[in-house]
Amino acid sequence: MINIVLFGKPGAGKGTQAEFLREKFNLVHISTGDIFRFNIKNETELGKQAQVYIHKGDLVPDSLTIQMLESEVNKNADASGFLFDGFPRTEAQAVALDNFLATKNWQITATIALDADDNVLIERILERGKTSGRADDQDESKIRNRYEEYNEKTAPLIDFYKQQNKFYSVNGIGTIAEVTERLSAVIEKL
Repeated sequence: MINIVLFGKPGAGKGTQAEFLREKFNLVHISTGDIFRFNIKNETELGKQAQVYIHKGDLVPDSLTIQMLESEVNKNADASGFLFDGFPRTEAQAVALDNFLATKNWQITATIALDADDNVLIERILERGKTSGRADDQDESKIRNRYEEYNEKTAPLIDFYKQQNKFYSVNGIGTIAEVTERLSAVIEKL
């Protein structure tokens, strides 16, 4: 079983790349953003709680995120592997994910980061915001707030996964095909 964490700032291309990697490596793609949007759209109790944080541009608290994620993994218990997109975002989430996977005798195989310059990413998100309908993609101050949250809470995961020899970094700038090729090269060596 291959379990990959796809890591990177908002706008780095995680969702786009996840679709290609899901198909190529037969993985179940679990996007916390998609899970949040599904729960919000369907007005589940967890969705209503998550909406409050997302509307402000803040990260959803670990307890809500973990509950949603565990539910999605359990729905796909026969999978040959998972591609986690947007999770974990904090060391506490990484530990919770490790503990949850251990109950199934699974583990994270690798964490792969898509690296890109903040200004390039902000332009990508603002462009995406023109068609996504997402309010948090249309306001540069909210985007910058998400980056501050990322730098403060998520960037420390690099060291967490480096200590486990599970961290890889890939240049996230280029055509979709070029970035997919770089990511695939890492996964094929695992």
